[in-house]
Amino acid sequence: MNQALSLYRRLVSLPGGRWLYGRLICFKAPYFATIAPRFLALEPGRCEVAIRDRRRVHNHIGTVHAIALCNAAELTAGMMTDVTIPSSMRWIPKGMTVEYLAKAKGTLVALAEPESPAREASSGYAWPVLVKVRNEAGEDVFRARIDMWVSPRKAA
Repeated sequence: MNQALSLYRRLVSLPGGRWLYGRLICFKAPYFATIAPRFLALEPGRCEVAIRDRRRVHNHIGTVHAIALCNAAELTAGMMTDVTIPSSMRWIPKGMTVEYLAKAKGTLVALAEPESPAREASSGYAWPVLVKVRNEAGEDVFRARIDMWVSPRKAA
């Protein structure tokens, strides 16, 4: 089993485990700490992360900043990709297309799911991941399509 998924499954049932998991992920990738993510779900083919509406992520009009939404999308898509693709493959984001649908206020939840099943391959390929960010009313406020570049791991 993937190391990130194994750790998530061990921590999720503990008090504060979801918070701790988010902190550990941010320790490995510090930039994501700017959004203080809380993992709600992580499994092959699906990742769900919540971000709180705090001044730290606001823009000049008091809503969640566009780049904070992009951070949530990239984190969610990346973690879903990491626990979904075959262990013989690696990944890196290659491109992102975003849509801002409404003002982002309140606690937001990003959900990442792939457009197609992951596969093992002898050469690299683009693997699109869809991310929706919803507000507390369940309305989509942001959408992203992230192309992950999935390629074989180099031999040691």
